[in-house]
Amino acid sequence: MAWQQIYDPVGNIWLSGLVALTPILFFFFALLVLKLKGHIACTITVGITLAIAILFYKMPALTAVSAGLYGFSYGLWPISWIIIGAVFLYKISVKTGHFDIIRHSISSVSEDHRIQVLLVAYSFGGFLEGAAGFGAPVAITTALLVGLGVPAITAGGLCLIANAAAGAFGAMGIPVIVGAQVIGAAPDAVSAHVGYLQMVIAFIIPIWLVAMSDGLRGLREIWPAIFVAGASFALLLGGTAVFIGPELPDIIAPLGTLIILPFFLRFWQPKHIFKFKNDTQAVTPAVTARACSMAEIARAWSPFVILTFCVALWSLKPVKRLFAAGGPLNWTTLTFNFPGLHDKVLKSPPLTDMPTPYHAVFHLDFISCVGTAIILSAIISVFVLRMKPAVAAETFFETISSLKISIYAIGMVLTFAFLANYSGLSTTLALVMARSGRAFTFFSPVLGWLGVFLTGSDTSSNALFGGLQAATGRQIGVTADILIAANTVGGAVGKMISPQSIAVASAAVGLTGQEGKLLGFTLKCSIILALLCGAATSLLVYIF
Repeated sequence: MAWQQIYDPVGNIWLSGLVALTPILFFFFALLVLKLKGHIACTITVGITLAIAILFYKMPALTAVSAGLYGFSYGLWPISWIIIGAVFLYKISVKTGHFDIIRHSISSVSEDHRIQVLLVAYSFGGFLEGAAGFGAPVAITTALLVGLGVPAITAGGLCLIANAAAGAFGAMGIPVIVGAQVIGAAPDAVSAHVGYLQMVIAFIIPIWLVAMSDGLRGLREIWPAIFVAGASFALLLGGTAVFIGPELPDIIAPLGTLIILPFFLRFWQPKHIFKFKNDTQAVTPAVTARACSMAEIARAWSPFVILTFCVALWSLKPVKRLFAAGGPLNWTTLTFNFPGLHDKVLKSPPLTDMPTPYHAVFHLDFISCVGTAIILSAIISVFVLRMKPAVAAETFFETISSLKISIYAIGMVLTFAFLANYSGLSTTLALVMARSGRAFTFFSPVLGWLGVFLTGSDTSSNALFGGLQAATGRQIGVTADILIAANTVGGAVGKMISPQSIAVASAAVGLTGQEGKLLGFTLKCSIILALLCGAATSLLVYIF
């Protein structure tokens, strides 16, 4: 017999909201005040959430445990598989000595770390988000920046912030497409609204990145590069979103910026070259003593070119259809209903129009998973970079060993997220915001922000809260496509504080146990951008 979710377990929605907020408040307190390591903070948070789900929400204990196990399993596959692939690819580049050439080639465009952040975290990271998503962009660009001499905490924080510029249209526009499907709207209509809002965020992000790197001095010294990067990205993203659709904004905008900014830098360079204090200048003498040939540079960058090709190929609709139901390669995906959870929970009004079974279907997509595309690119790179297979195998197992605690932390983060969603805890918080009446246009992106904090995914946030956004919109006379767009953009700026994203960034450069520092680095930016999204949404609805 299925259990129906209860969204006001205390009998007062405001008090119920306070109960639902308790695990989140503890998580922030544990990381920022108690300075607990991430995996310990997540484990305790899971325990608190489990107790609240059973004692307050009356969720059956076995169902609650199954929800947690479902989340942990999702943390292992596909999320951890993606991180293993990304870190393995980076280690191949480093161990073969080719990352020194990559470092040198980036420095030949500009030796200034502030500009390198714009190139790697903002532009290249945006492209990876558009092509792959699911944590790979943050993992890869964080590792690249550390290799360029940026301190690990700073690199992770900057890459998490930079990801907000592209997060709304990540993985070939999947968040927008899913959001439109949930509310029954045309994807192009939602895409246009997302484009208007996301242009503002995309223009602000490079300003914030440089300010976090070098303060006001950085803004004064390289404002032309900031303007060129921000304007290029924002205009190309907005134009693509409005006139073409949701699939290509995060491909065209970052690629355009990667072309326009280096071209601009051929004619302008900052007078003062900024380097972070711990820059090791680790370029090998053989590389610095002479200019690298184009062949050497091409080979050094080849792993990331191969990565781009593989993940782009995996994202194409014809390729996806091969693995979809009825496709010739569907047999490579093991699909099963998760025991003790699938359709054992009923979502209730106003989240849905009527009690609706909450599915729990697990997919072991061995071939079609983005992580497999990354692993394949790493295997190809082994041969392109002429790495001995035995050394490559040793590096792969070394990668897994170094990520053990990080993988556990990611699993616990997803355990918390799935518990919050299946128990109804996350919906309680959403309903509290929905009580704000016409002011809901301000809180609409905040709801998306909360959804991504809880799920780690803009797509999941839209699937979770899309129906509620539409229902609240009908009550206050606002079209659902604007509100789901706000949910999407708010989710993009919430990703930088999502426990899942922070765990991924920490895992990429061995910062496991220092998640609190990363959260402290990104928290202020995330809150300010979420509030800005709220103001922009209200202006779009009531003024424009």
